[in-house]
Amino acid sequence: MSYIYILTNKTRTVLYIGVTNDLKRRVWEHKQKMLEGFTKEYRTDRLVYYEQFDNIAKAIEREKQLKKWHRPWKEHLINKWNPQWNDLYDGICL
Repeated sequence: MSYIYILTNKTRTVLYIGVTNDLKRRVWEHKQKMLEGFTKEYRTDRLVYYEQFDNIAKAIEREKQLKKWHRPWKEHLINKWNPQWNDLYDGICL
């Protein structure tokens, strides 16, 4: 399985889109600030959206698509699936 995911920070001012083959581990790494770069600098550690794919190529394709979207489109996607923008990390059962 592969996943695309969207993280945000406490104030919802930043959105980060990533791809992984292990969603729980990858989000945990973000939460622990183990990964240098954008997510550590902007404290994006709240999982607000994700999609599951059968293969990595489709996940990467979707990640690239979402990265091209304007912010309001991304917010609409999140709002449809997670209107309270709750951190979904604890609910991941993979």
